[in-house]
Amino acid sequence: MSSLSPSRSLPPGARARPDTPAPGPGSSPAPARPVRLALTLAPLLLAAGWAVANRPVVYEGARRLVAADPGWLLAGAGSTCLTWVAASCVRQGALPDRVPPGLLLVSQFAAGAANHVLPGGLGAHAVTLRFLRGQGVPLERAAASIGLYSLARSSAKTLVLLGFLAASPAWRRLGDLVPDGRLLVPLAAVAGGALAVAGVLLTVVRPLRRPVTGLLRTALADVRVVHARPSRVCALWGGAVAMPLLQAGTLACVGASLGLGLPWEQMVLAHLAAGTAVGAVPAPGGLAVDAALVWTLVTFGSTPAEATATVIGYRVLTDWVPLLPGALVLSALIRAKVL
Repeated sequence: MSSLSPSRSLPPGARARPDTPAPGPGSSPAPARPVRLALTLAPLLLAAGWAVANRPVVYEGARRLVAADPGWLLAGAGSTCLTWVAASCVRQGALPDRVPPGLLLVSQFAAGAANHVLPGGLGAHAVTLRFLRGQGVPLERAAASIGLYSLARSSAKTLVLLGFLAASPAWRRLGDLVPDGRLLVPLAAVAGGALAVAGVLLTVVRPLRRPVTGLLRTALADVRVVHARPSRVCALWGGAVAMPLLQAGTLACVGASLGLGLPWEQMVLAHLAAGTAVGAVPAPGGLAVDAALVWTLVTFGSTPAEATATVIGYRVLTDWVPLLPGALVLSALIRAKVL
């Protein structure tokens, strides 16, 4: 008389399934391990490649900073560190869900290294999106928070710029920096064409309509939730106002360390005007902003050599010095499966 073994017995009402071989201990993770290793090493390789490709610029910036006033450079470094704190406040303020503040701050520090690869802040947004998804935030809500973050930053920066333009008489010198009508017409045509194409795609392509409308509904709902909480409002808009002021403060500290001689309000106005004018140009590492910033400092009365040295020193403090530590932190977050 044959009897079924305990492993072959089935509960009442259950249907037998065909036997499938159990995955071996190393069969499933094998393809994922090389991918994770590549993602871990990619930031380090990109940082090393960037430094090798920009050897003259890195050397010139380091040479000038060695002769600068260390006290002002330390103040500029502190202002740079506070920028990451302000960015973390804006990220949390744009999100109804609460995320660990320490990990959020570390992710924003690591996101700075990713911005050297993708233009227009896409690198930081990609890192933040992966971080929020790893914290259990739904995809639509995470994407909506990134949109609100970008909108709050650009709106607050414009308001701060308008405030400085109204308070400082130096705005008259910026007239030469405003593009003429011949340049504004094609820019307006490109912007209008992009909006028209987006509208046609949403109207014609039905598979795009549902996710886009769902994202917009989530964004509007989250905006109402966020602005109903005073702590989120303070974090969102307070951090958004503080970020451009802290970045401009770093520039002013570097200028003071190199003996630039411009008043601090002109340094702040130069940073805000240059960043607002060409901040949307898709150039990795802020190259277009740097060129406009040098030109703006020269317009305010600095010599080209002093303005170039100041912008190089500013980039050393804000981008080049944190690049390798940021890449290491980014690799560690990927290895720890936080991203």
